[in-house]
Amino acid sequence: MANHKSAKTRINRNNKRSIINGARRSRVRTFVKKVIAAGLSGDKEAASTALKVAESEMMRAAQKGVFHKNKASRTISRLSQKVKAL
Repeated sequence: MANHKSAKTRINRNNKRSIINGARRSRVRTFVKKVIAAGLSGDKEAASTALKVAESEMMRAAQKGVFHKNKASRTISRLSQKVKAL
């Protein structure tokens, strides 16, 4: 257990941030799954609209530090390739 006030504050802050980051990560994964599901169904319009939403969420998460920006770019690139192939 932390003995200093600043260490206790840091623990509380880390716990709050981990909850927020976990929610953001889960949200991004949900949007990515929607793109994949639309792609599997063969609906190009639904997949492209889902891709737009997923892209903005993914880049926002990368900007906030939840994901590395290269991971976000790589994921978006792969998803857009799949949507283009429809």
